[in-house]
Amino acid sequence: TRALKAVNKILYENKDDVTALCCKIVCLIQNGGFKEALNVINTHTKSLTSDMIGFEKAYCEYRLNRVEHALKTIQGIPEQTDKLKELERYDECLAVYKDLIRNSQDDYEEERKTNLSAVLAAQSTWENTSPEDLGLPESSYELCYNAACCLIGQGQLSQAMQKLQKAEELCRKSLAEDSDVTEEDVEAELAIIHSQMAYVMQLQGRTEDALQLYNQVIKLKPSDVGLLAVTANNIITINKDQNVFDSKKKVKLTSAEGVEHKLAKKQLQAIEINKALLAMYTNQADQCKKLLASQQAQSPGHPRPVLIQVAQLCREKQHNKAIELLQRFSDQHPVSASGIKLTMAQLYLTQACDILKSIEEFKYKPGMISALVTMYTNEEDIDSAIDVFTQAIQHYQSEQPGSAIHLSLVREAANYKLKYGRKKEATSDLEQLWKQNTNDVHTLAQLISAYSLVDQDKAKAYPQTWRFCTVISLKAQQEGHRTQMLCVLALFSCLFIFLCSGKLPKNYDPKSTPDPERWLPIRERSYYRGKKKGKKKEQVGRGTQGATSGGSAELDASKSASSPPTSPQPGSGAGTATSNAVPPRQQKPAVAGATRKKAPQKKKKGGKGGW
Repeated sequence: TRALKAVNKILYENKDDVTALCCKIVCLIQNGGFKEALNVINTHTKSLTSDMIGFEKAYCEYRLNRVEHALKTIQGIPEQTDKLKELERYDECLAVYKDLIRNSQDDYEEERKTNLSAVLAAQSTWENTSPEDLGLPESSYELCYNAACCLIGQGQLSQAMQKLQKAEELCRKSLAEDSDVTEEDVEAELAIIHSQMAYVMQLQGRTEDALQLYNQVIKLKPSDVGLLAVTANNIITINKDQNVFDSKKKVKLTSAEGVEHKLAKKQLQAIEINKALLAMYTNQADQCKKLLASQQAQSPGHPRPVLIQVAQLCREKQHNKAIELLQRFSDQHPVSASGIKLTMAQLYLTQACDILKSIEEFKYKPGMISALVTMYTNEEDIDSAIDVFTQAIQHYQSEQPGSAIHLSLVREAANYKLKYGRKKEATSDLEQLWKQNTNDVHTLAQLISAYSLVDQDKAKAYPQTWRFCTVISLKAQQEGHRTQMLCVLALFSCLFIFLCSGKLPKNYDPKSTPDPERWLPIRERSYYRGKKKGKKKEQVGRGTQGATSGGSAELDASKSASSPPTSPQPGSGAGTATSNAVPPRQQKPAVAGATRKKAPQKKKKGGKGGW
């Protein structure tokens, strides 16, 4: 920055001073001002020839994601030096780096090995290939991190987590040698490793752990907009159609200035897909269609935008239009036809349910009811399945009250509602069964257990509850295992109710209605919207808390499933469910402190979206 001020004074006196212009370009690049540097180069084409400044021009174009322009610039330079070769395409990178490492003798061997490991990680991540073992060392945390990304691409998540933990250890050890590095600086440097750990956790199904670690990274406010975007995107994929208020805040981080220059194409696609899904979940149909139209224009053969559009049509009950859209896409893009046709079959299944329900003479037959409930359950349409039960019960309540088939349907409806968490709705069915047979221990156990969660007053008001506890205890010994478990659960529910009675909080108001969700963890309550701002920041947890890496959840249009998470790129940046990787040493690591002193660093070169 100081050099830039001095250079500008020189250029004020002589605007075409070649040495000063070259110095200014280098200063701007070192400060991350790639657009400004490129503008200086393009403004002084007469003074700055391609053989003089071609490398810097290509590098600026490369960092601005203008890859084809960068390649064209490189190819137009007469003498192909080593540093120009390091800016070539990934598909040629491997051979070029092998040659450079074998034949070069300078101070950049470690950087080249780091970049070579990043190429291997990119191949594993984006091309789903098993990279060859080149015997690269894992002496630095960047090399260790890239090795972890290779393992992530191969689906070896546990091993990847171990590598990430080792990378964290090496990073802490490396930074501890610099007395000027603060704990905040260390955490800022570890942010990409922690985000990748969270990604592995997410792929392993440990979403709560992943969410906690992702949020710790967000709280650090890293200067790497690519890392922020990927981390925020992955939080959105965990939220899905829940906690949309938090997702709306996080989605802003995915659109920060410069994100498009830090992420790979597949990462940007995944983020746009998730934006469209969020718009669909928040009933912003027009915004959803706009985002999908943009994605289809960029990737006309990609099935995911079409599947989301189909999901939106299904939400609007336009199943015929959805099927027509799928058929048209299948005809135009036969390569993607298999997945599309499976979705069509799913939609035909939904239509089949409507057709079956329209057959009046079979509408209330047990076989028809069973078929409809099974089909709706497979569609995850629990409300429609319960509605089938409700209509059938009402029919038999009117035509054959108290009959075996009537009570059997009530029993099955109660079991179904309990299974899918509709305990409050199940209590009315269980009450009906209990009135029919007050000696039915199985029903009593279910009823008390359900009421203990949704209405304690009713559970306590049940006649002679303590006597029933004794009956339950005795009869549980005579029943099968399932009934035994229900009886034990009911017994503990009774004990819990009576132990809790009388112990009321000091601010208890008998006129107020207790929170019906008070038994659920705060995060699972329907009104939970996350922590409010203004609270004291929690200290970022240290140590290895898990993993992050990449595989993408499949998109089921009829279920409106979410797009896959993205994985921080090997070496730096971030990647999509098909993890994106970039060598960490290709750009200076960002630090939390604005003005901290740093020990001299090795020059870092090349690489896509590095730190």
